[in-house]
Amino acid sequence: MIKNKSVTKKTLLVLNFILTMFLFNSQKVLGYGFGFSRNDNHTTPNIGFYKEILDGTDSYYVKETQNKELYLTFDAGYDNGVLSKILDVLNEKNVKATFFVTGDFLIREEELTKRIALEGHIVGNHTWTHKNITKLSFLELKSEIEKVENAYQNLTGKTMMKFFRPPEGEFDRKSLENVQKLGYSTFFWSIAYRDWDTKGQKGGDYGYNQIMRQLHSGAIILLHTVSEDNLEALPRVIDDARSQGYVFKNLDEFKKDETNQDFILFLLHKKNYCDILYI
Repeated sequence: MIKNKSVTKKTLLVLNFILTMFLFNSQKVLGYGFGFSRNDNHTTPNIGFYKEILDGTDSYYVKETQNKELYLTFDAGYDNGVLSKILDVLNEKNVKATFFVTGDFLIREEELTKRIALEGHIVGNHTWTHKNITKLSFLELKSEIEKVENAYQNLTGKTMMKFFRPPEGEFDRKSLENVQKLGYSTFFWSIAYRDWDTKGQKGGDYGYNQIMRQLHSGAIILLHTVSEDNLEALPRVIDDARSQGYVFKNLDEFKKDETNQDFILFLLHKKNYCDILYI
């Protein structure tokens, strides 16, 4: 009996150890792939409990506004000849956008990078090697981000704006906090569709409909620069969105408007306070 109790105790200890290690490792690898619930009624899509994770980390997926404004963004990990034509469209339509680039893009596409910057667009940070940031330590993430910063500055002579997009939308609370510690704002999206599959392109009409059906105030639009569908759809998207009263803005205006609004509220509060003192 004593021997059996000893064996049972050892078995319980082993099982407890295994369970503890499982829970520990589960916490370490827990992460999310960003997504949202689409709707066709031109309102802000629901992201469920993701919103609680984003709150307080300087992370955004939409501009909270009633104004009909749109923020056009692109992810650029490589080029297949489409990006230069997209830049032609943006230049013709007088629209500025943000391009989130990787280290590989900066190395392979120096002239395109220079052109993006020269034509007044924003170049954002998409990490050096496009790794899942939830699996990176703070120092590893810092290296991934700073390599992109340094390469961009060496190439263009410009300082990279502190705008970040996680590769493949992978995130967790800790990784977003680490990005924030590095001085960056993280931008997800509220409009997107399966446009990155270059072998599964369905034509400009398809791309146009996928984007236009989702339009809503304050939307951050995510497109990929390798998509022929996007290239064909973009002129019509811009024209028709404008005809519906939408205005295209860039991400440098996203937080500027927020800051200006806060300052106005401060002035109004100060005025009301002074009025009370003089009554």
